[in-house]
Amino acid sequence: DHLSKAEIGKDAVQSAAEATASAVGEVATIITGAVKDVATAVGGLATELFEIRDSARKARAEHHDD
Repeated sequence: DHLSKAEIGKDAVQSAAEATASAVGEVATIITGAVKDVATAVGGLATELFEIRDSARKARAEHHDD
């Protein structure tokens, strides 16, 4: 069995396409995870800010009651 130049070229292009698809998939997974982590962090910060605001309101209300 002797492979033609066309077959060798096709195999090389196919391998390159498969490697590229795999790399793109890995990068997409990384980006998806990073976006999720950022959204979680921002959500946690927002929750903390709401809690701080509520605590400050309660403290002001107690201070004015004195």
